[in-house]
Amino acid sequence: MNFQQLRSVREARRRGFNLTEVAQALHTSQPGVSRQIRELEEELGIELFVRVGKRLTGLTEPGEQVLPVIERLLVEAENLKRAADDFASAGSGRLRIAATHSQARYALPHAVRDFRAHHPDVSLHLQQGSPQQIAKLLLEGEADVGIATEALAQYPELVALPCYRWTHAVVVPPDHPLSTSGEPLTLARLAQFPIVTYEPGYTGRSHIDEAFAAARLTPHIVLSAMDADVIKTYVELGLGVGIVAAIAFDEERDRQLRAIDARHLFEDNMTRLAVRRSAFLRDYVYAFIQTFASPLRREVVDAARHQAAEGAAEPVLAWSRAA
Repeated sequence: MNFQQLRSVREARRRGFNLTEVAQALHTSQPGVSRQIRELEEELGIELFVRVGKRLTGLTEPGEQVLPVIERLLVEAENLKRAADDFASAGSGRLRIAATHSQARYALPHAVRDFRAHHPDVSLHLQQGSPQQIAKLLLEGEADVGIATEALAQYPELVALPCYRWTHAVVVPPDHPLSTSGEPLTLARLAQFPIVTYEPGYTGRSHIDEAFAAARLTPHIVLSAMDADVIKTYVELGLGVGIVAAIAFDEERDRQLRAIDARHLFEDNMTRLAVRRSAFLRDYVYAFIQTFASPLRREVVDAARHQAAEGAAEPVLAWSRAA
């Protein structure tokens, strides 16, 4: 049994049993992948995959049972290498951060700047995606830290630490009735206009939908996007009224728009920072986490990971971040 065999099995599942894609991911040949899988099956004395001819079509029942063990073995092998690297190259290495666009664009820049000032020998790799994609990157060991508002707390293999609370704002052109009438902003008034906001599953969109549903109102959402800058661009063009994270509005940069506080309309949102529960975290990973969210000291992160392993409730650590 060797790690290449284990990686071949794991990648076969991840790549939808497409051995061509597995071979590309592992930088080898398709026959080589097939041989690695078959040799492992022969050593274990069980078939891990359902086959139709030479094609893999799924996992057998023994395969379903064995795959989590293979995942754990590969995770621990990675942890072993990282632990060795921590001693062999203290203070240098690579930090892979996965974040949604809103977090990467508005919440991360100052933390990245401050972290780089103290850890110049650590190279940063920033990946952007949906909350579900970020969780997948963490679970597959392709990211060290994930940052998003939604979804991360739904995965038991992840420790999703609360970082800060934030609210939404309504953005409109300067001469828009919502900005000039002097009347208080209500859901009923907001629902009278076409709306441009986030895609479902992004940046607190669920709280927007829940607020309108609770008020028995149906908003006319004419465009949805993952990116607050895209939303603001279409608001400037007159497509509709924007609902964005308050932190995404900058008076200096967004001079063609006005922001109206909407915290009384929509529930507060929670940004979370997640790590894989079983991952070995190098010293500089802990340093970055605390740079991004100062209450998340090393002992707090470790305690949360231990609590997660025992099924305890998450700690309450979040504070509000001003717009």
